[in-house]
Amino acid sequence: LEALTYLYLHGNQLTGAVPSELGQLEALTYLDLYGNQLTGAVPSELGQLESLASLDLSNNDLTGALPSELGQLKALTSFRLSNNELTGTVPSEVEQLEALTSSSLSNNELSGI
Repeated sequence: LEALTYLYLHGNQLTGAVPSELGQLEALTYLDLYGNQLTGAVPSELGQLESLASLDLSNNDLTGALPSELGQLKALTSFRLSNNELTGTVPSEVEQLEALTSSSLSNNELSGI
């Protein structure tokens, strides 16, 4: 899976936590886990995906705070985490993503931005 660039698992009724091992897919540019039943925190390891341009974890049951490591996603242009149960403040590192053109964090309990 070292060359995997696109992972689209939209609406598959996946359960459990978002695997932290996804952070090892160094070539990944597009990660879509929208519309599943994923729980737990957003793994900080996703911040290791330096090539990631699009991240969609919307419409799951994710909880907790956003990891500041997401601010390392310098290539990120689309960031979607709406309709989860995320809490806390949006990390300042995420607010400084210069390539970001589209962001949706609605229907959470987040503050900031």
